[in-house]
Amino acid sequence: MPAVDSVLVVGAGTAGAAAAALLADAGVRVDLVEIRPDVTALGSGITLQGNALRVLRQLGVLTECLARGWPADGLLLRAPDAAASVVAELAEHRSGGPDLPASMGMYRPDLARILVDRAASAGVKARFAVTVDSLAQDDGGVEVSLSDGSTGRYDLVIGADGLRSSVRRLLGVRLRTRPVGIGIWRVFAPRPPEVVTSEAYYGGPCYVAGYTPTSASSLYAFLAEDAQDRTAVTDAEKIDIVRGLTAAYHGPWDQIRKSITDPDKINYTWAEEHLLPAPWHRGRVVLIGDAVHTCPPTLAQGGAMALEDAAVLAETLTGAGRVDDALLRGFTARRFARVAAVVEASTRLARWQLTQEQGDVAALIGSIAALTSEPA
Repeated sequence: MPAVDSVLVVGAGTAGAAAAALLADAGVRVDLVEIRPDVTALGSGITLQGNALRVLRQLGVLTECLARGWPADGLLLRAPDAAASVVAELAEHRSGGPDLPASMGMYRPDLARILVDRAASAGVKARFAVTVDSLAQDDGGVEVSLSDGSTGRYDLVIGADGLRSSVRRLLGVRLRTRPVGIGIWRVFAPRPPEVVTSEAYYGGPCYVAGYTPTSASSLYAFLAEDAQDRTAVTDAEKIDIVRGLTAAYHGPWDQIRKSITDPDKINYTWAEEHLLPAPWHRGRVVLIGDAVHTCPPTLAQGGAMALEDAAVLAETLTGAGRVDDALLRGFTARRFARVAAVVEASTRLARWQLTQEQGDVAALIGSIAALTSEPA
């Protein structure tokens, strides 16, 4: 029997939807609330490496994700010169095991929809445009008041509501989120036929300029610059800025640049990092995903860490007879060192891009690949 009969999950993103589905599969009554009015996801694309694909397979949605996305096993490095000279072709590590691709690019909203639909098929009751207003705990559970005026009592509440987590705030947990100094433009665009794997250009006007296929017909392109306040940029300026930044890059960039005409397919975010010290729970409320850890996308491990959190928490809760402090401390203990290594390495790689400090970046990336090859 699971350690819980009823759970409220706050946040229908990657971590929340996956945790909700896995708990419902085990017979837990799960409610899922999301502050946004519908299934949406910021960003044009996401890269999911082998350890993320391992969890998608556990959820039973890997085949659908692979059909919608674009699996690949390599990374092409090009120079920012007129010929887009190939500097290196790297075989990426299959961290999910030899039977899974090294990585998969995917349109982020597609992944969001697949995971929420998976939760619904497991019996999760989801409500959108709803969030938590208050939490009141005792030894047996959590009384919850929601923004739509409803109330409920649950054995456990999971806060999977992202970087600016309202659940974390309601718990009084203080966590400083720090910008790392890099701003990232992301563009959803058609895929030139010759782009069959991720490609990156280091140097030129951007720290890195690259693209990753997300399907047979699409890709997401990314450009990393010094973090700037871009909030007042108009739609026309967005297009001009992104096209201007890409002007120094050639090869497939020449075709991609011509297709950048829709400002709604461009977004800009700052890379940030934080990591909540152990434990990740307060009483019967536990935090997962971006609510407790976030990092620059330099190693493409953000989505993987969120999925792993969901899988490990579900396993923890369904493999015990009761919820107590020791059980939830055990969850954090199982996750903390692995997540801390990813956050630290991702941040170090971002700082390397900013300063071009000497260091064994290949060894850094290799150490994370070896770490994530092991089950979470």
